[in-house]
Amino acid sequence: MKKIEAIIQPFMLVKVTRALQDHERVSGMTATDARGFGRQRAANAKDVISEGMIQLARKIKIEVVVSDDLVDEVVEIIKTHAHTGNVGDGKIFVTDVERAIRIRDFAEGEIAV
Repeated sequence: MKKIEAIIQPFMLVKVTRALQDHERVSGMTATDARGFGRQRAANAKDVISEGMIQLARKIKIEVVVSDDLVDEVVEIIKTHAHTGNVGDGKIFVTDVERAIRIRDFAEGEIAV
C-alpha cells in the first residue's frame, strides 16, 4: 500500500475531490487545512496568512491510501485536477504504508482501507 499526500491550492479541493470520488477503487480521502511556503516564500500567493514577521500561503493537504497498483492512476487524477500552471500549484508525495487497521472491526491490510 502507498499513501499519497498532495498539497494543493484551496480552490482546487472540490475539483480534486470529485475526481477521486468518481474513481470506483478510491475508498476515501482526508483533506486538512494547511499553510506553508515553497520556493517563492509565499510572496506571490493569492491567499496569505501573516503571522508575526512571516507570511504563509493557505493550502489544502489531501491524503489517500491505495493499493500499489492504483498509485499512478490516483497521482494522475490529482495532477490533472489540481493543475493551473501557476506557481504554488503544490506537490505530491508517495510513501509506503506498512500497516493499516480499521478501528471499527480491527480489519487489517488493504481491506482496512
